[in-house]
Amino acid sequence: MKVIYISCSIATVYLIYFKFKATYDGNHDTFRAEFLVVPVGGLSFLVNHDFSPMEILWTFSIYLESVAILPQLFMISKTGEAETITTHYLFFLGLYRALYLINWIWRYYFEGFFDLIAIVAGLVQTILYCDFFYLYVTKVLKGKKLSLPA
Repeated sequence: MKVIYISCSIATVYLIYFKFKATYDGNHDTFRAEFLVVPVGGLSFLVNHDFSPMEILWTFSIYLESVAILPQLFMISKTGEAETITTHYLFFLGLYRALYLINWIWRYYFEGFFDLIAIVAGLVQTILYCDFFYLYVTKVLKGKKLSLPA
């Protein structure tokens, strides 16, 4: 599964930077990534399981993953619409994270294990996706283009 995950990640990066590079709209991409990276970096130093370099980096990745969708959602809110392929990609990206809920329940039920950092970060990410999921179900699944209400 890790090989498949890494391969899909590499393919996604390739598609973004090479095949679909012409679709990038720099005029609307004004979200400043440091507004996510700096607070997440600070939080990963303050709230982690063990104050070691690998643990801090793991915690940083978990926290950053939970808010990494914000630049895309910001761009959609700024332009007021999104391409269908983008909405499908974002939906399945959110669905992937939402499926972690099943993993957490399974692990807690069968192993008695839970990771509070991962659960809180996953809940934050799922909450950030809720509005997008609603628009996806009410518009895109009905064959319409995703556009925000005026």
